[in-house]
Amino acid sequence: MPQTEKSDRVRRIVVALTVAGAVVAAVFGSGLLGGTPMPDAAGGAFAADATVLAPAGSAFAIWSVIYLGLVAYALWQLVPAQAAKPLHRTVGYGVAASALLNAVWIMCVQAWRIAESFVIIMILLGVLLVTFVRVCRRPRRGTIAEIVLVDGTIGLYLGWVTVAAAANLAAWLGAIGMTEWTEAPGTPGVITLIVVGLIAVFTAWRGGRWAPFVATAWGLAWIAVGRWSGDPAAPGVAATAVVLAVIVLAVTAWRFRARVRRVGANDGHSPVQHGTVDR
Repeated sequence: MPQTEKSDRVRRIVVALTVAGAVVAAVFGSGLLGGTPMPDAAGGAFAADATVLAPAGSAFAIWSVIYLGLVAYALWQLVPAQAAKPLHRTVGYGVAASALLNAVWIMCVQAWRIAESFVIIMILLGVLLVTFVRVCRRPRRGTIAEIVLVDGTIGLYLGWVTVAAAANLAAWLGAIGMTEWTEAPGTPGVITLIVVGLIAVFTAWRGGRWAPFVATAWGLAWIAVGRWSGDPAAPGVAATAVVLAVIVLAVTAWRFRARVRRVGANDGHSPVQHGTVDR
C-alpha cells in the first residue's frame, strides 16, 4: 500500500470542493436558487424545440445520475483507506477539472454566453476523454465500488457530454441566426451527429465499456424522439441518431467480448469471480 503524501490530501480536498461547487451550480441552474431553468436560459437556446439537435426534455434526467455518481466518488475518495490509492492519483484531478468546467458551463449559459459555453463544453469533453483513457489503461482488477464510481460515473459523464457538445454547438449557431440548425432538413446536424458517432466509436473501441454507450445512446435516442415527435421536425437527423446508436452498440459489444475473453485467457478463470472485473 503506497504511503499517503501531502499531495494526496490536497487532491482529495480539491475533488470534494469542485464536486460540491458543481452541485451548487446545478441547483442554481435548475432555478431553485434564483437561476433561470436551463431550458429557459439564454433566451431558450437550449430548449427542446430550439434546434435540430436538441434532445427531448426527458433526456436531461441523466444529469441526476451523473451528479449522484460524482458526489459518491467525492465522498468515497475522502475515506482514509482510499487516500493513496493509485486509482485516485490517476483520475482524481480529471474528475475535479470536469466538475469545475461543468460549473463554469452552467454559469456561461446563465449569463447568455452561448459561444463561451461551447468552448467550455469542448474542453470538458477533452478532459473526460483523457480521464477515460487513463481509466482504461489500468491493467489491474477493481472492486465493485471502483467499477461503479469510476468506470460507471466517468463513462456516463463522457457519453452524455459527447452528445451534449453537439447540442451546444447547434444552440450557439441557431442563436446567432443560422437557420440550418433550427429548421429541417438539418443537414449540418446530421454531419455533426456523425462526428459524435466517431467519438463514441473511439470510446467504445478504446474501452469496451458499457457506461459510455448507455449515456451516448440515451442522448441520441432523445434527439431522435424530439425530431420525430416535435418541432423542428427533422426525420433525417432522427434516423441518423438511431443508426449511430446501433453502430456504437455493436462496437461496444464486440470490444467488451474481446476484453473479457482476453482477461479470461490470461487468468485462466472468469474475470468476474470474487467481485472483480478487468480494468
